[in-house]
Amino acid sequence: MNEKQILILGIGNVLWADEGFGVRCVEALNQNYEFGENVKIMDGGTQGIYLVQHVQEADVLVVFDAIDYGLAPGTLKTIYNDEVPKFMGAKQMSLHQTGFQEVLAMAEFTGHYPADLLLVGCQPVELEDFGGSLREEVKAQVQPAIDIALAYLTQFGISAQRSAGTSQALAPGQLNLSEYEQGRPDEQAACRTGDSRVIGSAVGESTK
Repeated sequence: MNEKQILILGIGNVLWADEGFGVRCVEALNQNYEFGENVKIMDGGTQGIYLVQHVQEADVLVVFDAIDYGLAPGTLKTIYNDEVPKFMGAKQMSLHQTGFQEVLAMAEFTGHYPADLLLVGCQPVELEDFGGSLREEVKAQVQPAIDIALAYLTQFGISAQRSAGTSQALAPGQLNLSEYEQGRPDEQAACRTGDSRVIGSAVGESTK
């Protein structure tokens, strides 16, 4: 029996508030659920074109991302199959979405394109907060988004088991949502145009 290869991908940038929605979804999925060997959970971050080979290998692709649908902040919307590339480029919020459009186009051009696609997108509340985290309306949609994806995957015979939370992390520990938020300066100490933890290190590097 040839099992379908499933890729569950979260894309976005956790350093820009709600743009990290997709990454936080796969982070939670990886922490709380276990799948068979034919399911790959991946933090795609802002890797863009470097994701091509992973997409090419997938029969079924599930993508989590923050998408500007023009809806009420925190609203979830699901897009399927041929409509996915259109929505990824309809109203781009950042370069990672342009990059992922190119990933899908290249996969299609090479003839190795997922037969089934699902995009679970969330309307962001705030993006202009460098070093910020998910706003409450968006954070509240992480589990509902995961539930949508899990329900979708059942049609392909994929079922998830609750895990004991011992899975290897997808990203460095300091980027884990809880650690990231605990290390965030309070409202008075934090620079509203960025997080001094990030800005300080960037300035230091540039002066070397």
